[in-house]
Amino acid sequence: MAESSPLSPAPSCLAQLITLTGKVQGVGFRPFVYRLARSMNVHGWVKNMKGNVRIHAEAPADVLDRFVHALIDEAPNIARPVISHQEATALKSATDFEILASDEDAEADIHIPTDFYTCPDCLREMNDPQDRRYRYPFINCTQCGPRYTLIRDLPYDRASTSMAEFALCPECQAEYEDPLNRRFHAEPVACPVCGPSLRYVDQNREIEGTTEALNQVVAALKAGQVVAIKGVGGYHLVCDAMNEQAVTLLRKRKHRPDKPLAVMFPATGDDELRAIRCVAGIRDDEANLLRDPGRPVVLVSRREQAALVVGIAPGLTEFGVFLPYSPLHYLLLQSFDGPLVATSANISGEPVLTDALEVEQRLGRVADAFLHHDREIVRPADDSVFRIIGGMARPLRLGRGYAPVELALPFKLDTPMLAAGGQMKNTVALAWEDRLVI
Repeated sequence: MAESSPLSPAPSCLAQLITLTGKVQGVGFRPFVYRLARSMNVHGWVKNMKGNVRIHAEAPADVLDRFVHALIDEAPNIARPVISHQEATALKSATDFEILASDEDAEADIHIPTDFYTCPDCLREMNDPQDRRYRYPFINCTQCGPRYTLIRDLPYDRASTSMAEFALCPECQAEYEDPLNRRFHAEPVACPVCGPSLRYVDQNREIEGTTEALNQVVAALKAGQVVAIKGVGGYHLVCDAMNEQAVTLLRKRKHRPDKPLAVMFPATGDDELRAIRCVAGIRDDEANLLRDPGRPVVLVSRREQAALVVGIAPGLTEFGVFLPYSPLHYLLLQSFDGPLVATSANISGEPVLTDALEVEQRLGRVADAFLHHDREIVRPADDSVFRIIGGMARPLRLGRGYAPVELALPFKLDTPMLAAGGQMKNTVALAWEDRLVI
């Protein structure tokens, strides 16, 4: 597919061929390049190269220089581009800038995108009663939403994800195909007409329909019940973090007497952290980490007089807090209007659960109710957990939003290598050539 916009020829042009690698897939990088080139009157094209992005750019020397710097400095927030090659090339006398079809013959150099929080643009739409995605718990665009947890195959496109079963409605299809739209090739794109929906289940009933299911979950939580809620990478066991009886009930049923419980707080205030600051002392580095696009659980110090249930972290002066990262979480917290315990829905010592039937069967004695959705989780991912140590963000557990992590080796391997990690805390790592993926 090619999209173009007519531009006037640029005088005294030079031409460069630029190849970018790093995190440039699934982050809206091609439409970013397209919009940047149009704004700077750069002519040429951009296309995918099975993991890399290649650009042919024609413009005066000073414009080309600014364009190349802007590819890095003004890149989308969740992109991590690296210019791997740049060379002068022959002028093609281009009079526009195009997005060309992907080069399927290129040698694969694919980088798997991670899952991201809900971006401010999508949040504004979700809270706008006039928007067609108003209060839709699966809103996303190229700058946010699930990635790794729904990928079945590579390269990353809709047909290779668990969103393939949701046929796009005409409005979503038009957005998906428009390079000036921020949902251009946003693979998980959806709306209430064509996308996933919620389903509530308890001992007495089953409620289909997103709005009704969401309202019932909030009512159950306000009544002090424990609810298993399907999220991005698995299910959480959720209860009212300000209700001592509900927290005690969750601990008893999950056989977790002492281990701290993570708490999800509403994103309030100009910096989204007002609710957390009421109960925790947050340094600037911790605040920045809490607002990172990966939205990890961060261990912070509890305020001495904090109005917080003792059972959240018995005998400890710190506990794990995090901000909502999915639109479903934002909607839950908006309606509930308070912090929620959100701990992994699993049997102690086992991986997080992702299948609705298995969750109901295995956690029937733990949860009073269940909130399911019909977007399949292909790759389970627990929440990532970080602590600031020695002025640096140190991962205690890598998961949703950060895994897979890719590092560049300072040398090239002759043979691919696999490492499986320690006996009790396995972390699989695969290395080949000069790449290491954890």
